[in-house]
Amino acid sequence: MLLTVTQLASACGLSRSTILYYEREGLLQAARRSSGNYRVYGENDLARLRQICIYRAAGLKLDDIRRLLTETHGDAAAVLKRRLAELDSEIEKLRDHQRAIARILKDTDRLRRFPMVTKEKWVEVMRAAGFSEADMHRWHAQFEKSAPAEHQEFLEFLHIPAAEIASIREWSGKAG
Repeated sequence: MLLTVTQLASACGLSRSTILYYEREGLLQAARRSSGNYRVYGENDLARLRQICIYRAAGLKLDDIRRLLTETHGDAAAVLKRRLAELDSEIEKLRDHQRAIARILKDTDRLRRFPMVTKEKWVEVMRAAGFSEADMHRWHAQFEKSAPAEHQEFLEFLHIPAAEIASIREWSGKAG
C-alpha cells in the first residue's frame, strides 16, 4: 500500500506540514517519488510515524525521538525515565508558580479588606464635592443601572454590611 503525504498525515491525525517537517528533521526517511513526482510512503513509514506520535504524546523531544528511532540498541527506558524526571521538575516549578499566585491573591484580598475607605469617608468626600443626599441617591441609581455587579463590589469595598448593601441596591434599583 502506498500513501501520499496527505494520506499519511491523515492516518495519524497530523497535518501535511508536520509530515514534511519530520522528514526535514530526519525523523522520517525522505519519501520516494511516484512517476508523477509525488511523495509516496509505505507501511514502514506509517509504522514509524505512529511510533513518533506515541513518543510525542508522551512529551518526548524530537532529539530524543530521533535517537530512539535511529539507535539499534537504544535504551528507551533510560530516555523515558530522564523525560519523566524533567516533567517532575517542570511540574514542581509550575506548582511553585501556583503557590506564588495564591500568595499574591491572598495578599490582594487582605488589602481589599483593609479599611482604607469606609462608607463614612466616602460620604464625606461626596458631600465635600458638593453632592446632596438626592445627588448621592441618583449616583447610586445610575451605578446600579449601568453596572450592578461593580456597584455591589464597590459597596463591599466600603465595608458596608451585607444587609445594608441589599437595602441600598434595592432602593437604587427602583429609583432608576
